[in-house]
Amino acid sequence: MEQNILLEIGIAIGMIAAAGILASRLRFSIVPLLILAGLAVGPHMPQLGIVDLRFIKSAPLIDFMGQLGVLYLMFYLGLEFSVGRLLKASRAILKTGLIYMAINFTIGVLYPFLLGWPIKEVLVVAGIMTISSSAIVAKVLVELKRAVRPETEMILGLMMFQDVFVAIYLAIVSGLVLTGSPSPVIILKSALVALGFMVGVLLLGRRLISLLNRLLNIPSDEVFMLALFAVLILVAGFSKSIHVAEAIGALLVGLILAETEHIERIEHLVVPFRDFFGALFFFSFGLSIDPLALSGAVWPVVIAVLLTVFGNFVSGLISGRISGYSHRASVNIGLTITSRGEFSIVLAGLAKAGALLPVLQSFAALYVILMAVLGPLLTKESKWIYSQLSRLFRWPPIVEKSRGKQKGRVAAPG
Repeated sequence: MEQNILLEIGIAIGMIAAAGILASRLRFSIVPLLILAGLAVGPHMPQLGIVDLRFIKSAPLIDFMGQLGVLYLMFYLGLEFSVGRLLKASRAILKTGLIYMAINFTIGVLYPFLLGWPIKEVLVVAGIMTISSSAIVAKVLVELKRAVRPETEMILGLMMFQDVFVAIYLAIVSGLVLTGSPSPVIILKSALVALGFMVGVLLLGRRLISLLNRLLNIPSDEVFMLALFAVLILVAGFSKSIHVAEAIGALLVGLILAETEHIERIEHLVVPFRDFFGALFFFSFGLSIDPLALSGAVWPVVIAVLLTVFGNFVSGLISGRISGYSHRASVNIGLTITSRGEFSIVLAGLAKAGALLPVLQSFAALYVILMAVLGPLLTKESKWIYSQLSRLFRWPPIVEKSRGKQKGRVAAPG
C-alpha cells in the first residue's frame, strides 16, 4: 500500500513537472496547465497495471500538501506586501482600489444574485469574480518585461489593495460559510471575532518586531526554517479553529515578518516550498473536480468571464485616466489585472468545506482555467487591442519612444 501511494505521488509530481516544462516552452502561465493536469486524471480514469491514475489512495495526502501550498502562497504574498508598504502608498492605493471594487464587486454580487443562488454562494462567487491573481499578474509583468513601465506602479497598488480586501473578505465570508448558521447574531459575532483576530495579530506583531528580530537571529538555516514554519502552521491552524480561513493566518504571519530584518533570508528559504507545494495546490484542485460535471457550469462561466473582462477593463481605464495616465497605459492596466487564480481557488475550497452548492467547484475550476489563459493573452496583446480601440474611440495613436523615456504617461499619478 505504501509503495502504491509513493508511486502515485511520483506520478503526480511527474505530471506537475511536465506541465511546468510545457508552460516554460510555451512561455505561458503554469496555473491553468496544472489544473488541467489534475482534471485529466482522478477517479474517472482506469488503472493500467501498477500505474493507477485514479489517485484514490494518495488523494488525501495530495490534498494535504495542496493545503500547505495555500499557506505558503499566502505567506509569501504577505512577505511581498508588508504593512509598511500599505501605509506608505495608502492614498493612491485607496483611490484606485475603491474604483476597482465599486465596479467589479458590484458585478460579482449582482450576477450570481440574478442567477438565483443563495446568499452564501453569492458572496463566494463575488469574491471569485472580483479578486485578481497576484501570482499570475506578477509573473506576466516579469515575463513581458513591463516592470519598469510607469503604469506598473498602479497595477501593483491594485494588487496590494486586493490583498487587504481579500484578507478582510475571507475572514468575514469564512465566518459565515464555516459556521453553517443563518443567524445574523452568530454571523456578526463570527465576523467580529475574525476581524478582531486580524487586527490583534497585526498590532501585536508590529509591537514585537524587535523581539522577533532577536529570536530569529538563528545561525542554522535548518533551525531557522523549522522555527519559521512552526509559527506559520500554528497561527494558520489557530485561525481555522476560530472559523477564520487558515490562508488568512498565513497571510498575517507574512505581513508581520515582512517588517523584520530577516525578510531576505525568509524569502530565500520559502520560495522553493511555495513553488513546490503551490504547484500541488493547483494540481489537487483540478484532481478534486469531475470533468464530466463541468458542462453544467459552461454558460454561467462564459457570462462570468465576459463580465469580468468588461469590469476589469472599465475599472482599469477609469483608474488610469483619473490618476493621470495615458489611454494606452490605462488600457494596459485594465487588461493586466484580468487574470484570476489562487484566491478564486481558495474561495472555492472554502465553499467545499462549507458544503455549499456543488456547482461552485465546477464553476470555479472552469472560470479559473479560462481567466488564467485569457488574462496573460490579453496582457500580451494589449498593444494590438489598444490600436483597435484607438481607431474606434479616436484615442491618440501609439508613438514609440526611445528607451529610458516614459511611455504612455502624461502626468505623475496622484
